[in-house]
Amino acid sequence: MEVTVHPYGKYDHQEVQAYTLKNDHGLSVTCIDYGCIITEILAPDRNGAQENVVLGFDSLDGYLADQTYQGTIVGRIAGRIRGGEFELNGKTYSLDKNEKPNHIHGGVKGFSKVVWDSTIIKKENHVGVEFKYVSMDGEGGYPGTIEMTVTYSLNNENELSISAVGVPDADTILNITNHAYFNLSGNMKNDVLDHELTINSSKFLELDHEFLPTGELLDVTGTVFDFREGRKIADGPNSADEQIAIVGQGYDHPFLLDEKLVTLYDEASGRLLKVETNQPAVVVYSSNTMKDFEMRDGSARPYFGVCLETQAPPDAIHHPNFPSTIVKKGGEYNWETKYTFSVK
Repeated sequence: MEVTVHPYGKYDHQEVQAYTLKNDHGLSVTCIDYGCIITEILAPDRNGAQENVVLGFDSLDGYLADQTYQGTIVGRIAGRIRGGEFELNGKTYSLDKNEKPNHIHGGVKGFSKVVWDSTIIKKENHVGVEFKYVSMDGEGGYPGTIEMTVTYSLNNENELSISAVGVPDADTILNITNHAYFNLSGNMKNDVLDHELTINSSKFLELDHEFLPTGELLDVTGTVFDFREGRKIADGPNSADEQIAIVGQGYDHPFLLDEKLVTLYDEASGRLLKVETNQPAVVVYSSNTMKDFEMRDGSARPYFGVCLETQAPPDAIHHPNFPSTIVKKGGEYNWETKYTFSVK
């Protein structure tokens, strides 16, 4: 196994570096220290052909202009916060309103739009990169300074593990995710509509017309949101379900996990992705509204990739019945997700 590093460009007078992690079985992951972005994952298909399985851009300029959070670590809060404000300990905090009246994915700056300090990791059984960033009190409107550490690690079991630890110096809210867009067809030969997704979840969150949770937990039984036995992503866009229509004729919904395991399978290539997490939910976004900009593998279009965003439910601070995103002063926030690549 090895880690290689090379210059990737400049942002705000800072050098941006790219790190490529390679194991002994033909799997490689490239990430950059701007936004902790995963720019490329080369994974073999059932015939051994190594191809890229995440969307992205050819250069740093593409990521700097990107509004779709390709491959990033997003935070402090993943997803939307209604009205761009919340109350904590009797005080109201006003956040960046960077999506109409609401706040999304940490605001104007956020974890996805800064250069992190990076350190290469080389161990006997894995290689990786450790990223560190100090988010100062008031950044994006959030209370408390948070020391964040995000670690990407690859081993010879074809497991990419991502872990994140955050320790705030004041009570705050924190809920990150990785926003990689997966497409297992390889080099984006096809869209993801024929990918089969399996989620052991009996409840998903109802969304309103601003794509925010209403607070209602809906039963998946008898709907295109029932992925417990596996179903093709196309079932959603091809349906007349009102929840599907609200978000642009596809999925952009949080699923509460009965078992913290999600699988994605592309029969044509044989690639299978297993996602395991310590988080209570996964937001499935099928790129319904993505279009009209150039990417590495052609023009962006709906259903070009699918995000499997492991996290606590969005806007949890406004819903006491959701798992909490409050982190106490001196407490430790822990986020873990493992991606295992195989074929069948």
